[in-house]
Amino acid sequence: MTGEELDRLLRPTPKGVTLSCRVQPRASRNALAGVMGDSLKVALTAPPVDGKANAALCRFLADKAGLPRSSVQILSGETSRTKLILFIGIEHGVLREHLCS
Repeated sequence: MTGEELDRLLRPTPKGVTLSCRVQPRASRNALAGVMGDSLKVALTAPPVDGKANAALCRFLADKAGLPRSSVQILSGETSRTKLILFIGIEHGVLREHLCS
């Protein structure tokens, strides 16, 4: 995944940056798995039950972005594989660098 691919997925907002993610639960490991259409594909080991995959997604993305867990929120898609994520208090370029590394 390149910075240019991420540039077209990341959207600056007054609070931070939003990113559309496509989640693949029950994967063999947690990883950013590339770009799928207009979303970043994220593989997670957590199952999609009782909000476990949502919590794992926020925790994983917060770690990748160097943010506290409370700064990563699911804006929409809590029961869907495609989710809109808000990263609070981070700039577009900084988030791109963290996700590409």
